[in-house]
Amino acid sequence: MQSTVSLWPLIGVAVIIAGFLLRFNPMLIVALAAIVTGLAAHFPPEKMLAEIGTGFIKTRNIPLIILLPLAVIGLLERHGLRERAQAWIGGIKAATAGRLLIVYLLVRELTAAVGLTGLGGHPQMVRPLIAPMAEGATETRFGKISDAIRFKLRAFSAATDNVGLFFGEDIFVAFGAIVLMTTFLKEAGIVVEPIRVAVWGIPTAVCAFVIHGFRLYLLDLKLERELRGNASVSTAAVTSTQPAAGDKA
Repeated sequence: MQSTVSLWPLIGVAVIIAGFLLRFNPMLIVALAAIVTGLAAHFPPEKMLAEIGTGFIKTRNIPLIILLPLAVIGLLERHGLRERAQAWIGGIKAATAGRLLIVYLLVRELTAAVGLTGLGGHPQMVRPLIAPMAEGATETRFGKISDAIRFKLRAFSAATDNVGLFFGEDIFVAFGAIVLMTTFLKEAGIVVEPIRVAVWGIPTAVCAFVIHGFRLYLLDLKLERELRGNASVSTAAVTSTQPAAGDKA
């Protein structure tokens, strides 16, 4: 006879959601969620401290793994990586910010689907390459852009990486979330093969590509409307301030 499963430990998930909605410090949110979950599961304080310490010992090498690539990327940026990326994309006349990000979205989803999640990312790909290339493509078509447009392009570049990774890795059969779901279902008496879960992630990934790709297409249309309109207004203003040919000085 199966015993009743307490759902109170899931309150930690609510703490995480509320913390991110209120924009609290992520480290503080995770630590508080761990403590709340432990209390809800009736863990003694010494056991909670032991679990937190064990997790720290297991992940103490992660900061080194993260910081080493950042140092390399910073060195490349110092020697003109962003400028070279902008110059290269500026030479492609048909390139637009939306088209560039659609291509990156496709590549990001496909590589994540085969487990190559480290090929992209905000610090190693978006900041030094993708965002500067989107800005360079826009400046090539419309001239100098404002900070508001520049920040919007950077936000869309980061969002494209997030969407591609999030929905692409769900297709990878060895992804941790798939293993977690199949294990949870197995404990509940429902046996599902990981490959079947991964296959059903394909329609979601396709829908995510279509929806976000359409948003990027609308981004191009909006930039065309705003920046072409601003350029026309500026040209008309300059023309109206110039003296006519027959006017005296």
